[in-house]
Amino acid sequence: MQKPVCLISNTTGGKLQVNQEARAILNSIRQPVVVVSIVGLYRTGKSYLMNRLAGKQTGFSLGSTVQSETKGIWMWCVPHPRRDDVTLVLLDTEGLGDVEKGDEKNDTWIFCLAVLLSSTFVYNSMGTINNEAVKSLHYVTELTEHIKVKSTKEKAQDTSFDYVRFFPTFVWAVRDFILDLEIDGKRVTADEYLKNSLKLKNGSSKAVALSNDARECIQNYFPDRKCFVFDPPGSKEKLKVLDQLRDSELDPQFVKQTSDFCSYVFGFSKEKTIKGGITVTGSLLGNLAVMYVEAIRSGSVPCLENAVAALSKIENTAAVEESFALYRRLLGKRVKLPTETEEELSSVHDGCLKEALQLFMKRTFKDEDHKYQATLMERVKEVYEGKCAENVEISRNRCAALLLQLEKVMSMDPEKSYMKPGGYQRFKADLNVLVKLYKNKPARGVKAEEALRTYLKEKNQLGKFILTADINLSEQQRRLEEQQAQVERESQRAAAAREKQRALERRMNDIERSRQENERQLRLKMERDRIAANEENQRVIDQKLRKQRALLEKGYREEAAQMHTKIRHLRNEISNEKEQNQGGICVLS
Repeated sequence: MQKPVCLISNTTGGKLQVNQEARAILNSIRQPVVVVSIVGLYRTGKSYLMNRLAGKQTGFSLGSTVQSETKGIWMWCVPHPRRDDVTLVLLDTEGLGDVEKGDEKNDTWIFCLAVLLSSTFVYNSMGTINNEAVKSLHYVTELTEHIKVKSTKEKAQDTSFDYVRFFPTFVWAVRDFILDLEIDGKRVTADEYLKNSLKLKNGSSKAVALSNDARECIQNYFPDRKCFVFDPPGSKEKLKVLDQLRDSELDPQFVKQTSDFCSYVFGFSKEKTIKGGITVTGSLLGNLAVMYVEAIRSGSVPCLENAVAALSKIENTAAVEESFALYRRLLGKRVKLPTETEEELSSVHDGCLKEALQLFMKRTFKDEDHKYQATLMERVKEVYEGKCAENVEISRNRCAALLLQLEKVMSMDPEKSYMKPGGYQRFKADLNVLVKLYKNKPARGVKAEEALRTYLKEKNQLGKFILTADINLSEQQRRLEEQQAQVERESQRAAAAREKQRALERRMNDIERSRQENERQLRLKMERDRIAANEENQRVIDQKLRKQRALLEKGYREEAAQMHTKIRHLRNEISNEKEQNQGGICVLS
């Protein structure tokens, strides 16, 4: 992408809408995506940071007046500067608190969508992280009202455990920071400054409760937190043309801080995942955006469980179609009919199936009963059997035509050549020459022996007629010739029977190899999914353990004990989930 495009726009009626051009761009990206979104009050320099992440001076609109420039959510997909296996997706959001818009509900949805779609969530603010700055993040306290994890009413209410599984890394970018990073006279890091700022305040007033709600939500829902402070980039006049200035024209400390920020994002931002540790590709991200926006437009609350279920249906159906199309394309490209042996076609089939299964396993997810996998294997089986039948038919027709052509070339006309004394010997000699010529011809295919047997069976009747008519042969000679002809017929019949048995054995071997390859790749995918789920679960447990240690350090032993109980219950839930998710392996029958 040479420049950003609008991903989610605000329509004239105040409704959110996904831009189809942006969706088409995402659908073309099959790589995993690292999604970095930025939110914050309008006119706080969000777009500048996103342009720097894109490695460009301009792109996202900066503007130089008090009016907000960005409307809705804008997207820029660029190559990741440090990784070739992922695409970097940057989301610049409409400024919160725009006085011209006056729609706080719309701000909340923009905030929620940024959280839902990103793997790294940057909150951009001005000045310091004071009480007012924390309270301005009241959107975070409303997340549980606007985002649901579970779908059924029978299930327990969503907890912070559920949200931690999918919420992004939280980065607080403090702009125009002019204070010293000191607390109680001691020098601190930006991360320590953020940690101190998120400590709960003493008091029971409504204002304190509101402030503490935001602090608790940030701590509970965003287990991975990072902070960057930025000096002012330059004079007020320079700020108006910030996108036109070179680094040498900006404050050196600001340039370094911006570079450190970008380096952190490039180095530590992970691929976007959804519930279950499933890695999100560009096409999945586009479908997610559509589902979330449609839920908001309908007046309902986006539900992650429903979204994952709907996504799995879309992606698994697409995975079947794409993998099946790949198999057919490869098979048609790599095999030339008729093949000399059935083993040749079988070997090509094995290679095509392997690549198709690799593509399917890479794209599919949550095919828990292996229904889609079974569908793919059944369709592959049908095409392969059709190709085998086509191979047989082409071979049979080609061999029959070749035999007739050789017969015509050799002028094997019984009335002109053989219905005379010594005709039977000439007939036998010509037939032997024809068989030799036939066997030396290439590209006869898998039915070469069967076609020859059928042909010789027909010629056997003619041979009997010529033998009877040949007056030069004694009765004893006739019997010897008949016996020899019978031996030859039996030899051809045995060869055809061996050919048929080999074909049957080859087909059984094909089925077994397909089953083994299917099982092998399924086991590999199940192992990858298990590792991803374990990493997701460990992330949740680690966050809770950190919180438990913090409670113990502050002397809150009762709260720490309660947290220990929650961690134990979580581990039990994870253990139960593992048992429930252990499914059987689908085979090709």
